[in-house]
Amino acid sequence: MSPILLSLIIIAILLVVIVAGQPDVFTMSRSAKFVAPPEKIFPHVNDLHLWEGWSPWAKLDPNSKSSFEGPAAGTGAVMKWEGNSRIGVGKMTITDSQPSNVVRFRLDFEKPMKSTQTAEFSFLPEDGGTLVTWSMSGKNSTMGRVMGLFMNCEKMIAGQFDKGLANLKTVVESRS
Repeated sequence: MSPILLSLIIIAILLVVIVAGQPDVFTMSRSAKFVAPPEKIFPHVNDLHLWEGWSPWAKLDPNSKSSFEGPAAGTGAVMKWEGNSRIGVGKMTITDSQPSNVVRFRLDFEKPMKSTQTAEFSFLPEDGGTLVTWSMSGKNSTMGRVMGLFMNCEKMIAGQFDKGLANLKTVVESRS
């Protein structure tokens, strides 16, 4: 066996071992303190029609197309989107909505890569304001683990969550 072929086999085996050692699941969250009570913030998350006013992904593709199904807000509300390569194609469904407390979502991504994740916004009253936490978790597919070797996907998503929370804070606090 040639040394080049042997080297390629060893590199391939190392890559498989490294990818297999990556976590099967991921969780990340970001929080921000708002100078507003939970009941002033909650509607901006619970009504998917209002997301365009603060969502960081709406700003990444102003020509994206959104459509809505089900109730206007709360459990069962659905938003589908289709946009450029930065936001892809997918669907978000509110799976649980507890007024001024929590909103949970199922995220079904079609493009650029198929996956299903869960996300949640929680609203915790704190010192005359509200601590808003946006979290996301899901399975880390094999492709996701491979991509994770070359780019920090969690850092990219966390940056968008930070922008979204800052945008939401501006929208809410300008109306309070």
